[in-house]
Amino acid sequence: MPSKLTSTDVFELGTTPSLGVVPTKMYASLIRASRYGEPKDAFEVEVVDTPPISSHQVLVMVMAAGINFNNAWAASGKPVDVIAARQKRGESEDFHIGGSDASGVVWAVGDAVTHVSVGDHVVLCCSTWDRYSPDVKAGCDPMFSSSFRIWGYETNYGSFAQFTKVEDFQCFPKPPHLTWEEASSYMLVGATAYRQLMCWPPHTVEPGDPVLIWGGAGGLGTIAIQLVREFGGRPIAVVSDAERAEFCMSLGATGVIDRTEFDHWGRLPDWGDETSFKPWASGVRAFGKKFWEVLGERRNPKIVFEHVGESTIPTSVYVCDTAGMIVICGGTSGYNADVDLRYLWMRQKRLQGSHFATIEQCSKLNQLVIDGRVKPGMAPVGTIEDIGAYHQQMAENTHPPGNMAVIVNAPSAGLTDFSA
Repeated sequence: MPSKLTSTDVFELGTTPSLGVVPTKMYASLIRASRYGEPKDAFEVEVVDTPPISSHQVLVMVMAAGINFNNAWAASGKPVDVIAARQKRGESEDFHIGGSDASGVVWAVGDAVTHVSVGDHVVLCCSTWDRYSPDVKAGCDPMFSSSFRIWGYETNYGSFAQFTKVEDFQCFPKPPHLTWEEASSYMLVGATAYRQLMCWPPHTVEPGDPVLIWGGAGGLGTIAIQLVREFGGRPIAVVSDAERAEFCMSLGATGVIDRTEFDHWGRLPDWGDETSFKPWASGVRAFGKKFWEVLGERRNPKIVFEHVGESTIPTSVYVCDTAGMIVICGGTSGYNADVDLRYLWMRQKRLQGSHFATIEQCSKLNQLVIDGRVKPGMAPVGTIEDIGAYHQQMAENTHPPGNMAVIVNAPSAGLTDFSA
């Protein structure tokens, strides 16, 4: 931790300043290009200037922040140097404050902001775009705008700091029954999963539909299991050990598959290379039979919920039902995903990319959480000093089951009443 400054410059983490008093500087766990590499080494807590806000923006005091895979990528500088990418767009900062999930208190608002006020308890979504972009003004869905960015990954001043700045439309009511850390952990994964499962008609979850969910015990998987359950589907989760299997079953999974029982993962062998292709084909058929066994009937998944990518796409395309959909939002194991086109075209399957969510979809997911129908499945909660270590665990796939979060400025776990 840096040496302490006077309270007129910066508030110490965990203090309760007067509502709306904005310090000139703030603590942040940030990345610099000189530290690109392993996440545990890339993040350091420093003191930087508190960012100013424009007329449609909101300054939020971050109570807690969620941990997601995107800033494991940012820490490495690969596949995108996020600092250099922003500097090419004309931004001057030589550091990156990541974090695409947060809960907090509205601390200041721009003069054009109307739907949130200073003192409101909010959760933040990571969809952001330029409202003045020509394509947005012309009626383009902002999700497909050239100006669309993921806040806290493709933009600076994410949630790993005492204060963050966001567009006003990124703010949603905090579920009052959740602690700060619970509220900080679900929006990115939850809205992403909601869009994947409910927003690509006709491939939406209907009662009785079998759904295969990779990484069932991770942040995305834990929400996906609950969404499939809530909409009447039958979620089958893929896990790597008994602890994760038990966790998924507690969330409502119909059954689980232990991926360590199989060894055919990775790139698809060339179909003409019988020495390599035959063992792969045997492995993927065994996986398909395991799905039937766990489901309790001989049916293939209508939807395959993907985010792993390179290691699993060949299996996903094979096991997906005829006229079903493989929907993917990431590539945590790599981006070179091989597809046996015979299964794709002859069985008329759909391979669909899906990227976070619209504001409407975020609102619908948030209401499910407010109503208690979807709950964050929490991993152990850390502090701002643990951000690098937590991303390291995520990069190595050694993180505990559930949604990961860290306390930033909340003085303790649980709710805090900030009043004027």
